[in-house]
Amino acid sequence: MTRFGEYCPYAKAAEHLGDRWSLMIIKELAMYGSRGFNGLAGGLPGVARSVLVRRLRMLEELGVIMRDPSVHSRRAPYRLAPAGEHLVPTLLSLDVWARRWVPEDPALALRDPDVITFWLTNRVEPLALPDRQVVVVLDIGGPRATRQWLVLEGGTPPSICHEDPGLAPERYLYVEADGSGLYPIAKGLSDWTSAIADGSVRLYGHPRLVKALPGWFRTGNDQPARASVGRDDRFGRAPAPSRW
Repeated sequence: MTRFGEYCPYAKAAEHLGDRWSLMIIKELAMYGSRGFNGLAGGLPGVARSVLVRRLRMLEELGVIMRDPSVHSRRAPYRLAPAGEHLVPTLLSLDVWARRWVPEDPALALRDPDVITFWLTNRVEPLALPDRQVVVVLDIGGPRATRQWLVLEGGTPPSICHEDPGLAPERYLYVEADGSGLYPIAKGLSDWTSAIADGSVRLYGHPRLVKALPGWFRTGNDQPARASVGRDDRFGRAPAPSRW
C-alpha cells in the first residue's frame, strides 16, 4: 500500500493548490523567474485579472511566492519563494503524467481561442525571432471569434496581449484564420506555409514580415532551441535574439 503523511497537511495542500490557476502561476514562475502581473496574465490564457489578483495574494500569504527583493518598488515582480522552489519537482512529475495519460480534446481550441494562441507561443523558435518587437495580430474566427496581439522579440518570452500594444504600423503582421485553421499549426501537425497555400490562413502586413513568419515557429516534434534567456526550460522554451 502506498503511504502518505497525515491527513491534515495533505488536505490543506489540496485546498490551497488544487485549482488550475495556482499551479499554472507556479509553473510560469518556475519557467521564467521573476514576472510582473501583466507578464503572468499574458502567459495564462483565459485567466480573469480579478482571479489572478486573488491567487497571487493567496500564494504570497502561503509563502509559495514572493516579491522580487532586488526590485525596490511596490510593483516589484513576483518570484518563487523557497516553498515554491520545492514544488517544482512535483509539477514536473505532473507534467510527465499529463503528457502520457490525459487525452487532448481538439474541440477545446474551437471553444476557447485563447488556448490556440497559448499553444502557438509554445511553438515559437527562439533563435529565429527578430531583435526588435513585432506584433502578430491574430483574428481568430469561429464560434468565439476574437482578436489577440502576440508580441515577439528575441531575448524575451512571447507575450499575449488583449489590447493593441501600439507599436509602429510597419511592425505589425495580421493573421486571419478560423480556429480550425490555426489548430494544426499550434499543435505542430502542419506549418504556416501549407496553411497559407491552402487558404486556411491569410497573412497581411510588411512583405518582409510575411516572408519571415513561418520561420519563427517550430513544426512537428522538433525540440525548442536552447538559449540563456529564461530561468528553467524543463517545462518549455527560453527565447534568444536574432535579426530580421
